[in-house]
Amino acid sequence: MGRQDLTRREAFSYEMTRTGAMRVPARIFGSPAAVAAMEDGVFAQLRNVASLPGVANPVVAMPDAHAGYGFPIGCVAAFDPEAGGVVSAGGVGFDIACGVRTLLCDCDREDVEPVREALADALFALVPAGLGMPGALRLSEKEMEGMLAGGAAWAVERGFGEKEDLARIEDGGRLAGADPGAVSPKAKERQRDALGTLGSGNHYLEVQYVEEVRDTRAATALGIRPGQVALSVHCGSRGLGHQTATEHIAAMLAAAPRHGLVLPDPELACAPADCAEARQYLGAMRAAANCALAGRQVITHLCREAFARFFPGARLRLLYDVSHNLCRPERHTVGGRDKTLLVHRKGATRALGPHHPDLPAAFRGVGQPVIVGGSMGTASAILTGTDAAETLSFSSACHGAGRAMSRKQALKRFNGRGVLDALAAQGVSIRAHDLRGLGEEAPGAYKDIDDVVAAVHALGLATTTARLRPLACIKG
Repeated sequence: MGRQDLTRREAFSYEMTRTGAMRVPARIFGSPAAVAAMEDGVFAQLRNVASLPGVANPVVAMPDAHAGYGFPIGCVAAFDPEAGGVVSAGGVGFDIACGVRTLLCDCDREDVEPVREALADALFALVPAGLGMPGALRLSEKEMEGMLAGGAAWAVERGFGEKEDLARIEDGGRLAGADPGAVSPKAKERQRDALGTLGSGNHYLEVQYVEEVRDTRAATALGIRPGQVALSVHCGSRGLGHQTATEHIAAMLAAAPRHGLVLPDPELACAPADCAEARQYLGAMRAAANCALAGRQVITHLCREAFARFFPGARLRLLYDVSHNLCRPERHTVGGRDKTLLVHRKGATRALGPHHPDLPAAFRGVGQPVIVGGSMGTASAILTGTDAAETLSFSSACHGAGRAMSRKQALKRFNGRGVLDALAAQGVSIRAHDLRGLGEEAPGAYKDIDDVVAAVHALGLATTTARLRPLACIKG
């Protein structure tokens, strides 16, 4: 049973009928064309997620959804501990707290264009990118423990960035409840010299400019103006996060029979919220999230150093930093009752509305910035969260364009050298160690980001504030 069980609820919103073991319905957001183009795997995985114990109504797939590990990427699912809800390591995935931060510069596009190639070279030299590329930092055991507990706050204390940055990062730059002791020695060793590196795959560092402002009031409040240069960093918890996920997925699977869990797919590895496996995983996951936050903070410092060479005195002010792959305890209203739910967002962004009690002070009355990263060479978008998203999606929105084809399919279709030349012809400077990676991450391998953003805007999950275009992109 698949997409034939979809019912269109309203424009850009579809509901999957409860069948079989499903405990709650699933909703799929997107244009008719986008939903029609989604792989069958998305619908099968949504059914599985909606079958897990204690799942709250509804399970949600964003317009950028595509099949992932256990949960679709672009999925939001909340679980009620009072109803036997679970914590799923598979539902967070391997790149824990992968996310994006955007910084706004005093410079305009006209200032950067004459030095675009040289700036790209400087960023490429300062920020290590690519599979296994080490960084300049090598953490001692004590420093590793401090970083895993302190996140971006630890990095700022070490001189990487500004104290003002922390007010514009989710959770103030540090997830409380992190347990460095729940992170294995092997995971820590994989991170020993990786802090401040981009990694590989779809991670990037991109110099952009504001092509268009679509919500003048919100843009003014956020300090965004047409023509302004911005810089976005997209990366996660690197090898430490991957190793942490691998180990805790295995632990949850081994413990599942003891907890009476029969999973429709082993990739849905989970454990009851009140058990030891869940507590250990959450402590390790939060430590890995702090690793990701510290990494993006160090990269921000390096980017500021590069910009200072070309634009002395110009500021790179942090707009916001959001993570895409996390499980959080949050208060939500379900069935008329206010409850604490364990909200899993996998490839989805929290989108707090202008009156949400957890919204950072800087964004009250405007809404949380929702940064939607584009694929290499295409547009990105900045949106602001809405109060309506609370009831529609547990205060969540999309996180990017979403893949339209697998990496294997992309390599058959796109040539890395051809992608490089095509983007250069469009005025986008690309720096990468591996041409193969450029083929995997070709713009044509991803969905139309404008279609994704338009659906989110029309649904009222978030309001489009600005559209950004790339000038230079550093790829892993």
